[in-house]
Formats: sequence, structure tokens, C-alpha cells
Amino acid sequence: LGTLMSEAIVRISEKGFGCVGVTDPSGNLVGVVTDGDLRRNINRDLRTLPVDEVMNRKPKTVAPALLASSAMAILNESSITTLMVTENARPVGIIHLHDLLRIGVA
Repeated sequence: LGTLMSEAIVRISEKGFGCVGVTDPSGNLVGVVTDGDLRRNINRDLRTLPVDEVMNRKPKTVAPALLASSAMAILNESSITTLMVTENARPVGIIHLHDLLRIGVA
């Protein structure tokens, strides 16, 4: 929170997941910014906006113990490509559709 979108865009590009999690000062996940959010806000001066104005405040999250097949079902049902993995509200990983396809989950 309080971070500018210019930094979020750099992180999205660096990591290659097509998204970046947004955390509060305690490290709890409070949102996510995806490449889709960037496209939806393309007509705004994204570089100067705070992430709070662009992020999805209700990202899909899953527990670390979730089966890969269940993660795939959530991705398909929600028409999204990434899930944030959280433990006690803190982000611990990302599940990406391409990773599931690569290991043969369909």
C-alpha cells in the first residue's frame, strides 16, 4: 500500500507472473495487480497512481496444501491465470496456469 504503480509495473515485468501481490505494513495480502488491471486502466497515467487505485481488493487465494487439480478448477471457473497462495493472510507463493499445464494438470 502506498506504492506507486510505476514500481508495481516493474515488479510485474521482472517476475514474469503477470501479477504482483500488494501487502499492508504487516505483510498481509490486501490485493493484487494483474496485467489485466494494467490493460483496463491503460487510459490513465498509471505511473503516478497508487496501487490502491488499481488493485483487485479481493484476489483469489488458496492454501499451500491445495491440490494442483483443485487450483486448476479454480483458475478455470474464475477465468484467471494466477492464484495467490497465502498462509495466515500472508503471501507465500503464486500458482500460475502455465505452471500447472507444464506439469500435466488439465
